[in-house]
Amino acid sequence: MKNEGVSPSRHGLGELGFQEAAVKWWNLGTGRLTEMALVRQEGVLAGNGALVVRTGQFTGRSPKDKYIVRDSYTSSTVAWGSVNQELAPEEFEGIWNRLMTFLYHKELFVADLLAGADLGYQMPIRVVTQRAWHSMFARQLFIKPALEQLAAHKPEFTIVFAPDFKCDPTLDGTQTETCICVNFTRKLVVIVCTCYAGEMKKSVFTILNHLLPERGVLPMHCSANLGGHKRVALFFGLSGTGKTTLSADRNRRLIGDDEHGWSDSGIFNFEGGCYAKCIRLSAEAEPQIYNAIRFGCVLENVVIDPVTRLLDYDSEEYTENTRAAYRAHYIDNALIPGTGGHPTDVVFLTADAFGVLPPISRLTNEQAMYHFLSGYTARLAGTERGMSREPQATFSSCFGEPFLPRSPLEYARLLGEKLRKHKARVWLVNTGWVGGPAGVGSRMKLAYTRAMVNAAVEGELSDVPVRQDPVFQVHVPQFCPGVPNEFLDARGLWAGKDAYDRAAAGLAARFRRNFESKFGAVGADIAAAGPAGA
Repeated sequence: MKNEGVSPSRHGLGELGFQEAAVKWWNLGTGRLTEMALVRQEGVLAGNGALVVRTGQFTGRSPKDKYIVRDSYTSSTVAWGSVNQELAPEEFEGIWNRLMTFLYHKELFVADLLAGADLGYQMPIRVVTQRAWHSMFARQLFIKPALEQLAAHKPEFTIVFAPDFKCDPTLDGTQTETCICVNFTRKLVVIVCTCYAGEMKKSVFTILNHLLPERGVLPMHCSANLGGHKRVALFFGLSGTGKTTLSADRNRRLIGDDEHGWSDSGIFNFEGGCYAKCIRLSAEAEPQIYNAIRFGCVLENVVIDPVTRLLDYDSEEYTENTRAAYRAHYIDNALIPGTGGHPTDVVFLTADAFGVLPPISRLTNEQAMYHFLSGYTARLAGTERGMSREPQATFSSCFGEPFLPRSPLEYARLLGEKLRKHKARVWLVNTGWVGGPAGVGSRMKLAYTRAMVNAAVEGELSDVPVRQDPVFQVHVPQFCPGVPNEFLDARGLWAGKDAYDRAAAGLAARFRRNFESKFGAVGADIAAAGPAGA
């Protein structure tokens, strides 16, 4: 066995079925992985030093190809259904055995990494990939152990990413040749027949979402940052709603951009890097993210001029879901390690395609529970396989339903307990459309959204007079520093007030139907905290 790299762990791969004759590159650094990716023609180097790659057919996640092995451990703890599809243990073993045969004598890259910045909840992981750039991606996104830790690294979960392997649906119980499967008993993850690297990070997130609630930790699909006087803010929201953009603020320290845990000690980042959308990225609008794209960064599906090697962030030639993966410390003022105290403010971000939600509003605890369970947004095109290019209104429980193995009610219960105990304020912010629905209105100016968010998390809106929205019942500030008053009035921004009223009533009805279908047994106080009935 060829074994190059830094201090391979004494805990090898042989017991998992990997052949000793396989060639493995262990814990290679960024420079070496970049060289190998270029030599192997996996990508090209941009003028700013970033590695630019294509993910091929799949430019987003494949939720319909995601599975969890159903066995005695997961049978009663996983909320089975269309989100958490089951795979039988024998079906997984069939895939695994054929995969081990397929990888015999293949050139594999092994990265020993960590998930969780809090040492009390940190999980050692191992990522095995066919591609050099996938190993580089993993090293950018997850936490890298110190060199002296590598020799004793014992992974709790091993992720095998083999894009060239194809499942056989007639044998494997899968719907297609693509499969992303977590086996909690074997502590294995298989990702095959896709090159989209985001499947790795979301598989680890799924694992932590299942394990941590048993230890009293709330796993969260949110970004986080730290302001003056140690004020911690959380930003919940699905892809494209602004978690990464709004948490990268030059006046606050970034804790993390996407995944965190809330324990009895405070919050902690699950990752060591960021995975930012970079469509229409500019130095003027998002300087911190723009400057983070440098040597060591992996750019997915961004258009690059083959001669000048200049990047075109505005192009959607391959996908709207262009991405940049980089270490958190590439962001100025990032907080390393990514830990903080208990949040003073929690922000729910939504991109409202109908253009009727108030730009910012404060929620009661009951309203916070309602909107957390609802998880409304307009998912933007390209983050999942098979989505159209138009925004699609959707409800995703806990702002991250695709990654929740357990019932959303378990996560909501934990959130409610922590909000009450630590007296955090909760805000609902519409980063989507104003003045009309998508295609008619316009996207809220980022500068105004930043001003509203900053005023909220810095306590500047605490004593501002509010009005209760007659449809959505949330409490809307009457003014906000840095924002014209008219931009706080969603209805006032519409030219046709009757059209607004119809659209608002329509969205309110969607909220009610969704909540009743999913959470009909939830207490009356929470159900009543949603939009008013007709």
